Amino acid sequence: MNSQREVIADPEIIAHRGGLWPGMSENTLEAFAAAAAVGVEWMETDVHASADGVLFAAHDADLIRIAGLDHTIRELPAAELDRVELLAGGRLPRLKALVEALPKVRWNIDVKAAHSIGPMIRFVHNFHAADRIRLASFDSATLRRLRIALPGVRTSTGTTETALFALGRLPGIPDHGVVPLPPGADALQVPVSFRRVPVVTADFVDRAHRSGLLVHVWTINDEATMRRLLDLGIDGIVTDDVELGLSVLAGRHG
Repeated sequence: MNSQREVIADPEIIAHRGGLWPGMSENTLEAFAAAAAVGVEWMETDVHASADGVLFAAHDADLIRIAGLDHTIRELPAAELDRVELLAGGRLPRLKALVEALPKVRWNIDVKAAHSIGPMIRFVHNFHAADRIRLASFDSATLRRLRIALPGVRTSTGTTETALFALGRLPGIPDHGVVPLPPGADALQVPVSFRRVPVVTADFVDRAHRSGLLVHVWTINDEATMRRLLDLGIDGIVTDDVELGLSVLAGRHG
């Protein structure tokens, strides 16, 4: 989507780790299924690979916060991780299980660590998931490796790539910034601000759209900020409060 054709898209809600639901842990099949049941198409999740190269949906590299266990995901084989019970309920899900259980859902997947790159590439090839995913990472080097191995798969921009795009606001610099957009990039996924400097402005969104990029903003859980961002023309709100986000969108169409 970086062909310099302007993006025109209806805004959508992206369920951050499946959203926060009563009695459910983040990043579990139950949470993602709950978001899908109320009409969310895109889910955001993070992945880490087990000791034997199986991808699990989890934000943290270790199990301390979510399961009270002093182990990293990378240390344990998949069969042992399957038995881990999460403190807020549920179990750590394999990415394969999520994709198979929710066939209409699309996945925005943040590849958190270098050792997960190979398993992610194998996953996309083995499960023919290219049309249902967007790959993300803060690390531009990780994204470069994924793009080379998976040409045509959607990706967001990394931190450095986003910073270079932001320079397009300066006089004499193209809308897309100081370097060409990376192949496969279709979205800028950004916070509202960085170190108190606004990131998402009307100019930022307009230049993104003229450059063929969507703008997704994370992680937004209050109504006023959602409304303000939608007024700027952003394309996606990444949120824990899925029902609030959907209500705000519905109110704009009512």
